Amino acid sequence: MEIISATQAAIEKEKKYGAHNYSPLPVVLTSGKGVNVWDEEGNKYYDFLSAYSAVNQGHCHPSIIEAMINQAKTLTLTSRAFYNDKLGPAEEYICRYFGYEKSLFMNSGAEAVETAIKLARKWAYKKKGLTPGSAAIVVVDGNFHGRTTGLISFSTDPMSTDGFGPMMPGYHIIPYNDLASLENTLAQRPEICAFLLEPIQGEAGVLIPDDGYLTAAHDICKKYNVKLIIDEIQTGIGRTGKRLASDYDGVKADILILGKALSGGVLPVSAVLCDDDIMLCIQPGEHGSTFGGNPLAAVVTIASLEVMEREALTDNSFAMGEIFRARMQALKEKRPDLISAVRGKGLLNAIDIIPGEKTGTAYNVCLALMKKGLLSKPTHQHTIRFSPPLVITEEEIHICCDIIGDVIMSIK
Repeated sequence: MEIISATQAAIEKEKKYGAHNYSPLPVVLTSGKGVNVWDEEGNKYYDFLSAYSAVNQGHCHPSIIEAMINQAKTLTLTSRAFYNDKLGPAEEYICRYFGYEKSLFMNSGAEAVETAIKLARKWAYKKKGLTPGSAAIVVVDGNFHGRTTGLISFSTDPMSTDGFGPMMPGYHIIPYNDLASLENTLAQRPEICAFLLEPIQGEAGVLIPDDGYLTAAHDICKKYNVKLIIDEIQTGIGRTGKRLASDYDGVKADILILGKALSGGVLPVSAVLCDDDIMLCIQPGEHGSTFGGNPLAAVVTIASLEVMEREALTDNSFAMGEIFRARMQALKEKRPDLISAVRGKGLLNAIDIIPGEKTGTAYNVCLALMKKGLLSKPTHQHTIRFSPPLVITEEEIHICCDIIGDVIMSIK
């Protein structure tokens, strides 16, 4: 009888009983602490994906785990049919933390984006005076906001849309980082109520707009009485070296969307923040979630944000990101035949691999990195995104840069 490894067995079981909607690297993780994870065979890796930036505070941060366990022993779920004693303090904390009057807790990031869209449209009918059923949203190409049927309706990625139609109307797609297109669209279409975008496009390959783009975009939105919705699900909570990526432009979104690291990666928590003028347009019975705002999520959110402040992880993200990009730029200068670009902010970074017989695709490079003890994942065919937990130290950054360098330099 053929003996297979624990890793092979786990992978085969997923293939047999699970949907084939992901293509993971062939590693089976069993535990994690800080910046490290371990697999079935006990091999140690540096996690340079952080569950797509959900584990900013590091794997299994003791303060977050303690808060979760203590609350789990007391009360986990009430639904919103009743008040609970933890949601109000969490709402207050997150509103004060980000400077808004109201918050609405949900679970997944996609739920939060859907919530923001509903809020913008409700505001448009109640406050802007648009004809019911007409309110439209402007989005940008290359966007990624989730995979619900509503959100893929304005995706420009065929992988997200092919075979899932018909798509929902009510969206106008313009180029990213194009202020003229934004102004022209808003000037010609009075039915538009909101402009939705990511301040840095993560899934598109860590694409960063020009400095001042968000500031100018917000000014244009104000000119036409359009709300600016910023999706900081991946870029928020210190990931880019600022509390929010939009802080680089000094912009406060009219509607802010958060998720992922809001819970330190221990359970699904998302939130939408805005002021009373928008949030109070939705009344009881018009929106909600059974699990949204549950006591467990509430205490975990506070604990996660407290860790960010107590350990100065946003500052660390900025400093470690500077070191990482400097090392990657130096590597690019050594191997311009293999690396075409290095970009990022804080600890949200990417390198573009030049395709060819030497390199293959970014996936091949990720496989080589995995064998050396560093886990990352390609986005699109030739881009590798690097986003380690924000607790990473300078020593660890250099160790990981050495691993990346060894792999790149070994490609002949």
